[in-house]
Amino acid sequence: MKMATHGTSVADVTAIGPESETIRAWRDRCEIDPSSQIRLVKLAHMRYQHPDLQEITTFLQDFGMFVAKQTDDEVWYRGYGVDQYVYYAKKGPKKFLGGAFEVESYQDLERATQLSTAGKIEELSNAPGGGYLVTLTDPEGFAVNLIYAQTPAASGPYPEILEINYETEKPRVRRFQRFQPGPAAVHKLGHYGLCTTGFDSLVKFYTTNFNIVPTDFLYVDAEGEKKNVAVFAHIDRGSDHVDHHSFFMSSNPTSHVHHCSFEVHDFDTQKLGHQWLAKKDYKSVWGVGRHILGSQIFDYWWDTTGNMIEHYADGDLVNDQTPIGYGPAGHESLAVWGPEVPSWFLQ
Repeated sequence: MKMATHGTSVADVTAIGPESETIRAWRDRCEIDPSSQIRLVKLAHMRYQHPDLQEITTFLQDFGMFVAKQTDDEVWYRGYGVDQYVYYAKKGPKKFLGGAFEVESYQDLERATQLSTAGKIEELSNAPGGGYLVTLTDPEGFAVNLIYAQTPAASGPYPEILEINYETEKPRVRRFQRFQPGPAAVHKLGHYGLCTTGFDSLVKFYTTNFNIVPTDFLYVDAEGEKKNVAVFAHIDRGSDHVDHHSFFMSSNPTSHVHHCSFEVHDFDTQKLGHQWLAKKDYKSVWGVGRHILGSQIFDYWWDTTGNMIEHYADGDLVNDQTPIGYGPAGHESLAVWGPEVPSWFLQ
């Protein structure tokens, strides 16, 4: 009997296929010295400037965030994880203020200040959880923020992990699934993406100065040569499992932030959140669907200032034994199911 459509969980080395290389081989080829890098721990929060803080606050609450602290000119928003906040908004004209990465030590902040575009170490005395911050810019002018010594927040409560009945395994007996309509509560920040006119220089900057390594490259054929035009990259934490990508870049005729993405509990949560935002008449970008690279279930939205923001659930995890994959770029590589990808999605 021919098997109908189905899904399979396969090992990373099998999923990636023959167009791949080890992280060690890639580092050797690119002459990258990990001992000289600023050591990142995780992606902690996003930073944006918005002209109307009340309007963006209403949207982000409908998106699934909670106000952690608010002043006349600043708002910090949190999820239900251990991060004091996952999104920071400052009052002013629309502007991308960069992602913020937690670093291992104060010495990493000091090392960052030696980069030519870095500012001084700033104490975050007014922000929830405190800590210290350094802001620098990459070769395209995008802000990069590094944070250290922020006190973790108390997490939770975490949503229930639902039991699912399958055709031959049915553990959920006399227990009925019920759901509460509302926003899809955000757990943590997952990743953000940039579109750049200087793809190669940005890849070199991030992978040389920080412990950021590619998970997947996408390429196009350029006069018989394979030219990389996009990268999904993760924070290298050795044998510890980390998200498939915390950082995404693609080559583009203009330089701009593409989107930022936040994890939610599960597929039902995501669909309920999608329904909630649609009923509030916010503008959907794309979704719900499932990506191929990273495997995440996704839905993208425009916020009220015109920035793209994403919910995701069920993403892949990798470590230093996961090979770097190489594959052809194209809309067909973006999703295995979901609505037709908008032609302007990667513009």
